[in-house]
Amino acid sequence: MLPAAARADEGMWLPLLLKQLNEADMQQKGLKLSAEDIYSVNRGSLKDAIVQFGGGCTGEIISNEGLLLTNHHCGYGQIQQHSSVENDYLTKGYWAMTREQELPNPGLTATFIVRMEDVTAPVLQGIPAGIPEADREKIVLQRSAEVAQKAVAGTHYKAFVRPMFNGGEYYLFVTEVFEDIRLVGAPPSSIGKFGGDTDNWMWPRHTGDFSMFRIYAGPDNKPAPYSKANKPYVPRHSLPISLGGVRPGDFTLVFGFPGRTTEYLTSWGVEETYAVSDPAKVKIRDTKLRILDADMKASDKVRIQYAAKYASLANYWKKWIGEMRGLKRLDAVRRKQQQEQQFRQWTQAGDAARKASYGQILDQLEQQYRTVRPYVQARDYVTEAALGIELLSYANALQQYVDLIKDKAPQAEINAALEKTRKGTTGTFRNINIATDQKVAAALLPIYAEGTPPELLPDYIKALRKQNATPEAWQRFVADVYSRSRLTSEESAQKVLDEVAKGNVSGIVNDPAYQLVAPIVATYRQKVLPTYTQAQDQITLLQRTYIAGLREQQPQRKFYPDANSTLRVAYGQVAGYQPADGVQYDYYTTLDGIMQKADPTNVDFEIPARLTELYEKKDYGPYAVNGTVPVAFTATNHTTGGNSGSPVINGRGELIGTNFDRNWEGTMSDLMYDPDRVRNITLDVRYMLFVVDKYAGATHLVREMKLVNGPGSASTEAAGSDDKKAKKTKVKVKREKAAAVN
Repeated sequence: MLPAAARADEGMWLPLLLKQLNEADMQQKGLKLSAEDIYSVNRGSLKDAIVQFGGGCTGEIISNEGLLLTNHHCGYGQIQQHSSVENDYLTKGYWAMTREQELPNPGLTATFIVRMEDVTAPVLQGIPAGIPEADREKIVLQRSAEVAQKAVAGTHYKAFVRPMFNGGEYYLFVTEVFEDIRLVGAPPSSIGKFGGDTDNWMWPRHTGDFSMFRIYAGPDNKPAPYSKANKPYVPRHSLPISLGGVRPGDFTLVFGFPGRTTEYLTSWGVEETYAVSDPAKVKIRDTKLRILDADMKASDKVRIQYAAKYASLANYWKKWIGEMRGLKRLDAVRRKQQQEQQFRQWTQAGDAARKASYGQILDQLEQQYRTVRPYVQARDYVTEAALGIELLSYANALQQYVDLIKDKAPQAEINAALEKTRKGTTGTFRNINIATDQKVAAALLPIYAEGTPPELLPDYIKALRKQNATPEAWQRFVADVYSRSRLTSEESAQKVLDEVAKGNVSGIVNDPAYQLVAPIVATYRQKVLPTYTQAQDQITLLQRTYIAGLREQQPQRKFYPDANSTLRVAYGQVAGYQPADGVQYDYYTTLDGIMQKADPTNVDFEIPARLTELYEKKDYGPYAVNGTVPVAFTATNHTTGGNSGSPVINGRGELIGTNFDRNWEGTMSDLMYDPDRVRNITLDVRYMLFVVDKYAGATHLVREMKLVNGPGSASTEAAGSDDKKAKKTKVKVKREKAAAVN
């Protein structure tokens, strides 16, 4: 049977459409607000406290002085940039006790959504049906740019248009982008990353995954470049913080910028992810992570250099493993095939128009997926393996100068590009250890050579593969490349750029690193990318039609567009779950569980002395419940990458936590949602306050916030209250047991 609506708590909904699609259901689940309290253009609403933090996370405003809360892992790159061996803020944490101590972060932005609008009609009007997808896309991009430009003409706002339902609909987003964002506070990694990669994507969880920044504005409260004269931003709305806690069944709303989902894939798309793309990327990253891990443990300098990169690599490596397991457990391919069979039956039972519109769609999609499969494989091995080697990635970036000088580009254009590359070169070599990268290259090059379909492998690499039949031979080859390359240090790389400024690119084209990567990228562009792009364009066109057919087939169902880094609302309820037969997880964890996991011999489970001291003294301030401090809880909200840092809000519009992860059993929710097992993991706001106030002594930050005690704030009704009525689930779970049940 096909669902009459999106399943319980599934969905990433456009705030603009909450009134017509979701308000009644949300209120039935416990929302005390109206849709306009969540999203409004005419007055301050919850949306005005939500920002896209940088390019890939979410943050929320928690004071009327621009104080911004997000995840520790979202601010990790900025914390790293301010860290050194002498001032290791990653390890020790950082807290600005005065405004003067708040640290600027060049390039970091915070983006508010001012308003959104359905602009499908002006974008698509008059475009002939059936024209090539590339031609359609050119028209759509031009019209989208015109719509966006018109929307913000004469203002300081920015705008963009994004497709929904694979281009079936288009929406305008008007934004306000702030660029003076300063680091205010971050706990030590032993709190902010407690559990490390061992616990990543896992539940029970005890990670204090938060960091704090502040948005600064010009004297008119509008965006302005960094200046000491700037003032803390005064928001249209900031989130009050509830100390009332949560109970099973409580309403939860996640507001943020989820990155990418593909919920309407066909069986062939799911199979491609499950059987081709995920296994290749996991294999490559597994190899790279083991090398980085060993070198980071051997050197504090290397640890700091690679901290953010390692965390980013490991995050999706583990996610993809869970995704494959989840898709297998759900029998996702077969379930998609059943849906497709029902769609075929509906098509054939219809009139001539229906058959003409949808009769061939699935067969055509199958053909395109079969065509593109080897090209997907080749693309993954180029991007993850070959260009996962930083020396080759850097050398490839210099290709632009070979092209610019060959095409006799104006010197002003070359100089502008060089200025950007010089800055990037400094950043690249600040965060790279060449000896480590050489080890990565020796390991990944043979994986690239062996994993790429032979017909899509450069002849040069085929020859190298024959010459280097053993790991030792690859190591000797790579050592020779690194020993002769001029692109292995900032000093020599900048000299190559000096030569480029004079019109001489011989330092690039004669460099062995460039000579290694150039045929890889050339073959990719000539043999892989054209067919890949053409097939993907066709899949996009066909998928758009297929989704339109699904919506026509199921008029009673509420459809939500796939995530695409635009502002969305997900709502659900606090709940535990059963990950496997005989295993039941409670919905919350506490400080007691942190102490149970403590292991001074394992860097993932080290505990700072100050936290132990507070625990032993039971010095918890007003943040305790039943003699301990709540740390995290789970709920049924549908989230994905980009929701990191999203506020988790109760039915009264109050902040109760910060979203930071999903459970491993639920990572397949990017493709298929399972209401029984998909859970988002939230840092309880009371643990955040406890760390800021009692651990760090940054009480001045707490004073900025509006703390409220709503209904249910008594200890008998807060998280942990029912552990006296029922046997409490132990939170100290052996990692090998968790792995076994997953």
